[in-house]
Amino acid sequence: MTVAARLAELGISLPEPAKAVANYVPFVQTGNLVHISGQLSNDASGGLKGTVGADVSPEDAAKGARMCGVNLLAQISAAVDGDLERVVRVVKLGGFVQAAGDFTAIPTVINGCSDLMVEVFGDKGRHARSAVGVYKLPLGFAVEVDAIVEVR
Repeated sequence: MTVAARLAELGISLPEPAKAVANYVPFVQTGNLVHISGQLSNDASGGLKGTVGADVSPEDAAKGARMCGVNLLAQISAAVDGDLERVVRVVKLGGFVQAAGDFTAIPTVINGCSDLMVEVFGDKGRHARSAVGVYKLPLGFAVEVDAIVEVR
C-alpha cells in the first residue's frame, strides 16, 4: 500500500506546512537526511495548548502529539516535493511535552506521534526517540516534536 493510500485510509489530509515563526527554516536536507524543525500540537482548530498533567489530560496530549506528527508529515512532504514514497526511514523523533512538575508519563504522550509514523510508513516509520518534559513550549502549545528522516 502506498503512503498516500495509508493516509487516505487513516482519514488524514495533510495541512499546508507551517511557516517558520522566527529565524530558522522548516527543514534542512543534508545528504540523504532531512532535519525537520519542531512541529507544534497545532491544527486548523487552534490546536492543543496548556500544561499536561495540570490542565491537559495525558490522553488529549497524545492526540496533540499526533497533531505534531501530521504537521511533521506535511513538512516531510514539502521536503520531498510531495512524494512521500521517497522516505527511506524515519530515523529519530525528538518529543517535548509542556509538563506539570509531577507529570512523568512523557513517553506515553509522545507515542501519539510515534504510533502515527508506524501507521503511515510501516517498518520504515520505526525510529529512535527522545521524550522530554519541559517547563514551557513556544506559544503555549502542549507538545512539540522534531524529526530526522532519511530520503532517497
